[in-house]
Amino acid sequence: MKAHLMYKDRDFDLKGELPSNRQALTQDLELSTLFKSMALGDDFLFEVAKKAVLSGLNNLDTILYRQNILKDCLNNPSIIRDIYDITIESIERKKKTYFGFFNRYPSSILHSSIDVLQIFVDILKKLRIIADAHADKFASEGFRLFFTMLKKELGDEYFACVQNHLEELKFRNGVLISAELGEGNKGSNYILRKPQGKTQDKKESWVQRIFAKKQPVFTIFISERDESGARALSELKDKGINLVANALSQSADHILSFFNMLRTELAFYVGCLNLYERLAQIGEPVSFPLPVDAGERRHSFKGLYDVCLALSLEQKIVGNDVNADGKDLVMITGANQGGKSTFLRSIGLAQLMMQCGMFVPAESFSSNICQNLFTHYKREEDTTMNSGKLDEELGRMSDIVDKITPNSMLLFNESFAATNEREGSEIARQIISALLERRVKVFFVTHLYEFAHGFYDKKLKNTLFLRAERQNDGRRTFKLVDGEPLQTSFGEDLYNGIFGTGS
Repeated sequence: MKAHLMYKDRDFDLKGELPSNRQALTQDLELSTLFKSMALGDDFLFEVAKKAVLSGLNNLDTILYRQNILKDCLNNPSIIRDIYDITIESIERKKKTYFGFFNRYPSSILHSSIDVLQIFVDILKKLRIIADAHADKFASEGFRLFFTMLKKELGDEYFACVQNHLEELKFRNGVLISAELGEGNKGSNYILRKPQGKTQDKKESWVQRIFAKKQPVFTIFISERDESGARALSELKDKGINLVANALSQSADHILSFFNMLRTELAFYVGCLNLYERLAQIGEPVSFPLPVDAGERRHSFKGLYDVCLALSLEQKIVGNDVNADGKDLVMITGANQGGKSTFLRSIGLAQLMMQCGMFVPAESFSSNICQNLFTHYKREEDTTMNSGKLDEELGRMSDIVDKITPNSMLLFNESFAATNEREGSEIARQIISALLERRVKVFFVTHLYEFAHGFYDKKLKNTLFLRAERQNDGRRTFKLVDGEPLQTSFGEDLYNGIFGTGS
């Protein structure tokens, strides 16, 4: 049995490798805040959220596949949580049946496997009941296939058959084993046989049993104090039931793997439910994005906000409306503390959320899929003095260039400002020009006027210039508007805000 709630044709690999730039993405986009809100203190939910968001998807069909499943989850949150709780119950109850050292023996393996399978049968019945009662409430392809699978595989005949086998394997009337004498008169070819009379629907009466023709048998009685004899008999029994015990153990492991995978895949959607409910409490909107192929240039949205900032402050955040369709470069300039870095972070977060099949923090959002997402943010000074700040920035940039591919996205936040204006502008110009030639989409927050205005003067059709809005009295609206780069970042506003304007 397969869940297939993350991919149509394969399981979700929780142990797969994360991208090499995961640390930079987590730091620059403050992803830990997002993961914590999805996990609500649950370490397993945290790891699944981290894996799903950072792994991303480059396939349009798979993104839409997950979106539709998530829509079903949002429409039926209690049912999803019930199924998730069932998977946890199965795993926890399995742990309580573990016999440790004694599971080295076939008889112990057999008995513990019977106990585990009996637990799993009861839990599978709960899943079947949910499928029967609620399948018609789900519209996504993923859940339709999931519930159809449950109804097909877990029918009444299946449960009756399994229950019958489990009862037989308890060997209440003893164990029937055949064997042969091998080399040196040692026993070989031990085979567990079906007990006589089990093929009959009804038990024989006592009269029939008395007068029935019997096969010749030899009976050996072992004294209660004969420990060696009892041990030998137990070893003979273990040899006979060994294959059955292993088969039953493998069956239990197979069902357990199904529950583990179902728990893992549902954990992503439970995390999304947790996040959705948290944002609803704050009053922030979310929407399902419209992704398009990587080769297109689409990036337009309404009311896009930094979800991590909203979660940290627990209040509504100013959103932005931008139409960057057909643009390869978005240059962002303007006043200090005007919301530029927050806006840049919202771009990265929305892209990651879209490409793992989630909703996004916006009233509406559409973007092309990116093959990879990279960030290049300014860092604090190297306290070990192993390198200068500019050397460190260029080193990180070199690492990114080694890995970046066409149709990727790169977010720059005040990069190359560790040197003088002219040198920093020239470095930035050459790097951005090369990236654009490689069909890399770039968002660049900068205070380098010479660099920004140099691109503005070129009047490139594939470039959009945004500026952090500032009112005449110096107040910031935290809105980004179309605008030519200015030569000042209005640092004087910050000075006056801290020290006052004086007399």
